[in-house]
Amino acid sequence: MTRSRIFGSPALIGFEAIERMLEDADKASSDGYPPYNIERLSETEFSISLAVAGFGTEELDVQIEGHRLVVTGSQREVKERVFLHQGIAGRQFRRSFLLAAGFKVVRSWLDKGILHITVACPLPDTKPRRINIESEPGTGP
Repeated sequence: MTRSRIFGSPALIGFEAIERMLEDADKASSDGYPPYNIERLSETEFSISLAVAGFGTEELDVQIEGHRLVVTGSQREVKERVFLHQGIAGRQFRRSFLLAAGFKVVRSWLDKGILHITVACPLPDTKPRRINIESEPGTGP
C-alpha cells in the first residue's frame, strides 16, 4: 500500500522537511505526563508551561535537537523515604515539541512547580522583492 504525501504537488518545492516534521509529530508519545499548556503571548511568541511538581532545576533539562524542543526530567531516588500514599508522580519523563523553522528558545525558568519555556520567531520579511534575470548563465559548477 502506498502512502499519500501531504505535500505531493510538484509546485511545492522544498517542503519535504515539513512533511517529515509532521510525520514525527504524528509519532510523538501520547503519554500525558507531565501535563502542559501552550499559550500564545503575541504573534511571534509562545509560552510552554509544564507541571513538574517535585523536580528541581538540577533534575530538569531543556535542549534543542534540530527542530525539536526536548524537556527531560529525572528525579534522584531517595531510599530512606517510606510513602503511605504517593500521589505525586516522580517518574522520569521526556516531552518533546516540534518547533517551526526559525523559532528560538528565549528563556526558561522554574516557578512553583511549573517549568516555563518561552519560544519566539521573528516575523518573516513579506515585502515583495525583485529577482534580477541574467542574460548569460553564470560561470561555475
